[in-house]
Amino acid sequence: MVKRVLMIAYHYPPMRGSSGIQRTLKFSQYLPQQGWQPLVLSAHPRAYANSGNDQMREIPAEAVVRRAFALDTSRHLAWRGRYVGWLALPDRWVSWCLGAVPAGLRMIRKYRPQVIWSTYPIASANLIALCLHRMTGLPWIADLRDPMTDVDYPADPLTRKVYRWIEKQTIKHCTVAVCTTPGAIKTYETRFPEIPASRFALIENGYDEENFADAGALAAQAAPAQGRPFTLIHSGIIYPSERDPVPLFEALAELQAQGRIDAQRLRVVLRATAHDDYLAGLIARYGIGELVGLAPHIAYRDALSEMLTADALLVLQASNCNHQIPAKLYEYLRARRPILALTDTIGDTAAALRQAGIDTIAPLDSKEGIMQGLMRFLELAEAGKAPLASEEAIAANSRRARTGELGQLLERVAQPAQAAHALQANREEVR
Repeated sequence: MVKRVLMIAYHYPPMRGSSGIQRTLKFSQYLPQQGWQPLVLSAHPRAYANSGNDQMREIPAEAVVRRAFALDTSRHLAWRGRYVGWLALPDRWVSWCLGAVPAGLRMIRKYRPQVIWSTYPIASANLIALCLHRMTGLPWIADLRDPMTDVDYPADPLTRKVYRWIEKQTIKHCTVAVCTTPGAIKTYETRFPEIPASRFALIENGYDEENFADAGALAAQAAPAQGRPFTLIHSGIIYPSERDPVPLFEALAELQAQGRIDAQRLRVVLRATAHDDYLAGLIARYGIGELVGLAPHIAYRDALSEMLTADALLVLQASNCNHQIPAKLYEYLRARRPILALTDTIGDTAAALRQAGIDTIAPLDSKEGIMQGLMRFLELAEAGKAPLASEEAIAANSRRARTGELGQLLERVAQPAQAAHALQANREEVR
């Protein structure tokens, strides 16, 4: 019997601009090697603010992909830049539920998957999976990645209330809840003490070796830059709260004023931040325009190629995200370049770095700590002595390895359902 899994994911090609795309894309790409056919239920491309075809060829031929009706409330249902608030609860893509639930039912009737799998951070995906699970009785793996809520997240009280309801219903009804960090699992075990610990599973993020092979070919073609300053690159979104760069900018301004760094020694490149206007204002305010530059979004393989050729890579992760690890971190590790991590030393991000053999870590919320950590890092990196990820850590974090973990989880979840279906079929034969 062909084993199939219905994968409900908003982030999927042709969407661009989020590292979260890679988790679902690579799971769907490698699951056929685990004996599972992926049935992907995603959103219509019109819902994506940024789309492109650069990763469409990575969707495997075995995958069945359906793109259900979906709108972005802020772009499609707004009048003069304003829209009714309840049309964006739990998120701006709630209209996707209207198209995805009937589309999912049609896929279930036609292809008869053994398991439903849904993935956050779009809360509507969990709503869709909850509906399909309750309507069909299929086992459900909820790929939560990170906790859906925190004390002050989401910031809007009504949105936070809706999120908490979805989160509670997800944990209550799913067969297994998957998180990407040990800290996230601890958070949920504390938040829902009545739920057995066996309901939670850990599948971390990772990197894709095939993509890096392609990126390596691009990097090899690039001519080495002569006479440029030491280049430190942050690749990806910079959230004003969760990755607040203000202390970093303060530290750079102070070091510049002291004459310890200048544009000939250091260049910080912030690539595809998604908040360029906000950051440009801060860069101007602190007078660090010669040190810090903003760069636009580029194709995924080009971004990986840039990581491979950078002098060093920058991680930003605030203490209010101690139970999260940026998905980009695993690609940084694979790039085998020096890493400067500005994050809480007791958080999961710092723990993952130390486990990989990297100790160039400084607190993101301390100007003085960043000044000290940055200067130490520069001295090590310029001398060729900055620590790099161990080969063991790199190998353990591949997307193929993570998909193997998901394949084992699918087998475990599907077995009781398969036994129940077999029993029902036997009863019908007896009758």
